[in-house]
Amino acid sequence: MTEEKKLNYFEQLNNINVQDKIEKKGNLSYLSWAFAWEQLKIKHPKAQYKVYEREDGVIYWTDNKTAWVKVSVTVDDMEHIEYLPIMDYKNKSIPVGQVSSFNVNTSIQRALTKAIARHGLGLYIYAGEDIPSSEKDDLLEEERQSLYDECRDLKDSIIDALGQAIDLNNLKEIWEENVTELKTLKNRMPKMHEAVEKKKEELKTELK
Repeated sequence: MTEEKKLNYFEQLNNINVQDKIEKKGNLSYLSWAFAWEQLKIKHPKAQYKVYEREDGVIYWTDNKTAWVKVSVTVDDMEHIEYLPIMDYKNKSIPVGQVSSFNVNTSIQRALTKAIARHGLGLYIYAGEDIPSSEKDDLLEEERQSLYDECRDLKDSIIDALGQAIDLNNLKEIWEENVTELKTLKNRMPKMHEAVEKKKEELKTELK
């Protein structure tokens, strides 16, 4: 069974890296709605979206001061609804009397993208992250492996140096020469530090 088959539909979508499709406007990040819809339909061809209308057929909602749109996306019978204010180029709510069809259409596209994100695709963008959590986990694993390899090499180097000691005084000198490296090893990999200390005690016994 492949890794993808083990993941549920949300995890599959959430693992897609959409970084190169992000659009910037001010301090906010947006995902291209066309790309988001394309990726969703590739994974889930039966996915549907809906723009909710009022009883009078108007496709935006209002409290008589400002306005917003209501858009949903359904995947595998799971509907997620997104409410999004109709905003100007400064991302400020537009007074309802000044709302244009262009403003409404733009908000619908953004709401569609955010509704898709609720199903997983690009959700990390709205959480203020740069990459999907799965890729972040991979990077953390790489960092952990790199740290382990670095400390292992440091441990082996110190043990090799201690093994060159010709007497107890020389052993002490070599230990003191590596005091900085030993502190680093103790902070990062305590068990490796313990292995070095154990080797030192063994050498002390041999050199007596």
